[in-house]
Amino acid sequence: MSNRVLADAILVLHGLFILFALAGGVLVWRWPRLAWLHLPAVAWAAWVAWFGWECPLTPLENELRRAAGQAGYAGGFIDHYLLGVIYPEGLTRGAQIASGTFVAVLNLGAYALLIRKRRRKRS
Repeated sequence: MSNRVLADAILVLHGLFILFALAGGVLVWRWPRLAWLHLPAVAWAAWVAWFGWECPLTPLENELRRAAGQAGYAGGFIDHYLLGVIYPEGLTRGAQIASGTFVAVLNLGAYALLIRKRRRKRS
């Protein structure tokens, strides 16, 4: 398998992880055991955003792109692929913290509703 294909696969995996962390609470409604994967994903996504860390998938993708003769990129996945869509003015530290908080609060709400629904069902 070529380095470019691997880099592209990591790109897709990274995007799917972000989507899962963001909206996976909806999947947990259908498959409650998925919470064992989703909650750590939410925690990781929020933590990385809150503390400004770089996801380990970003340097791996960049290294594979360089090995394939492509240019790597500076910054993280969101900076490179989603910045123009999500943060047109540029990614600030405050925006990173806000995005981490959004992921956490959104999923906290989804889980709170799920718990409430289950409690009502038991009553």
